[in-house]
Amino acid sequence: MDTLYLNENWDLCLDANGDIALASDPYSLAQDAACACRTFTGDCYYNQALGIPYFEQILGHLPTLQYVKSQLVAAALTVPGVESAQAFITGVAGRQISGQIQVTDSDGNTTAAAF
Repeated sequence: MDTLYLNENWDLCLDANGDIALASDPYSLAQDAACACRTFTGDCYYNQALGIPYFEQILGHLPTLQYVKSQLVAAALTVPGVESAQAFITGVAGRQISGQIQVTDSDGNTTAAAF
């Protein structure tokens, strides 16, 4: 399934024709999982239960990296089509965590996207 392509700044970009760029499978699945990892609990007005409890349990607290990774994987698994997921933390700078989420679909394709 196609989704809007987001560049390294997590912003929309244009394709060669000047249209808003789209991402296709299998990358679109990984990007959608990365979006789920960036969603705070309560941000989705249509389903307040979606997201990671950043305010409640992560920001301003001292969670273990294993806990944060488990929350990232749980968020990725909410994306339709994701069969399994792994989170990799590549950096912690101040109050910002960077990393990568790798997802596997039902066909066994594994793709990754940064969050």
